[in-house]
Amino acid sequence: MSRSATTAAVAERLWEAVAEGDERTAASAVHQALSEGMDEETLLLEVVAPVQTKVGTEWAADRITVAQEHAATAINERVVASLAHRRHRDAGTGRTAARGRVTVSCVDGEWHAFPARLVAEVLSLRGWQVDFLGAQTPTLHLVAHLHRTNPEAVLLSGSIPIRLPAAHAAITACQAVGVPVLAGGRAFGPDGRYARSLRADRWAADARGAVAVLEEGMPRPDPSASRQAVDDLPHLADQEYTMVVQSRPQLVKQALVDLETRFPALRGYSEEQRERTVEDLAHIVDFLGAALYVNDAELFTAFLTWTAHILQVRNVPAHSLSMGLEVLAGRLTDFPRALKLIEQGTVALAECPNRPAPGSETPV
Repeated sequence: MSRSATTAAVAERLWEAVAEGDERTAASAVHQALSEGMDEETLLLEVVAPVQTKVGTEWAADRITVAQEHAATAINERVVASLAHRRHRDAGTGRTAARGRVTVSCVDGEWHAFPARLVAEVLSLRGWQVDFLGAQTPTLHLVAHLHRTNPEAVLLSGSIPIRLPAAHAAITACQAVGVPVLAGGRAFGPDGRYARSLRADRWAADARGAVAVLEEGMPRPDPSASRQAVDDLPHLADQEYTMVVQSRPQLVKQALVDLETRFPALRGYSEEQRERTVEDLAHIVDFLGAALYVNDAELFTAFLTWTAHILQVRNVPAHSLSMGLEVLAGRLTDFPRALKLIEQGTVALAECPNRPAPGSETPV
């Protein structure tokens, strides 16, 4: 059996176990593969990572619930931890740092810690001493940690683009104390475009890419070269991002009132339905703000079309998104960049085709 077939078979066993909420069987599948000669890095990146991706795909397709998605993720996290504990047990208690020390952290407000955890474990396997700080690390505490440990680099992980302003603050703060930043995760764009615009020192698409960057070496930034956000992103001088974000509560509240006028049936919504509507409006404003921050329409349109597909598979009319954009536009008449983004988002939704449920023909 080829390596790809072997990893696919183990991944299928792991998926079946996590889908059933069976942690013992999930751990057994992975540890059996390890005992039979599959190396740990392959298990992490070619078995556990694809299964975790499928967890998200199955939720998006409405084939598993939010609770099942959380349970599956928790099982995968404990499987990864069990591999690490086995490795440390077999290697003894001493910590080695043959390649130096690095910090792996999620952006402040970013609670998707699993991708960062996989990167941390791969780096540990490759001989790095890793301080894994987990999810939602406040930038102030991250910098305090850097003062104490003086690592070779910070690996900053982000999955949700609305955290890009926080990522920018973290990048500049780390560089201000002389520690280079290697950015990674979906929040930074498929090609790392936002990592570059936020002036991270480097970007990597995945764990093995991060290893390669670190092995090349990352020069330390000059701590005296301090800068403000507007130095990296001159368009922020128009203050649109700041004003939209600061007015978010009022925008959402007013948009809900406008929606009730345009769509009277909303007045008959249950409390839960109204809460979901408010959440949807808030998400639109959040992603509009992120797109304003990096001045990139694709960030906003990608969110809208993805959301449209999520709604479609749940039999929720996707035209509600267009209505939300319309009422927001009516409240943002003095914001030309925001209006342009909303216009582009409306066009993207109009051109968005009906597609089958995500992953309906995709194996693990």
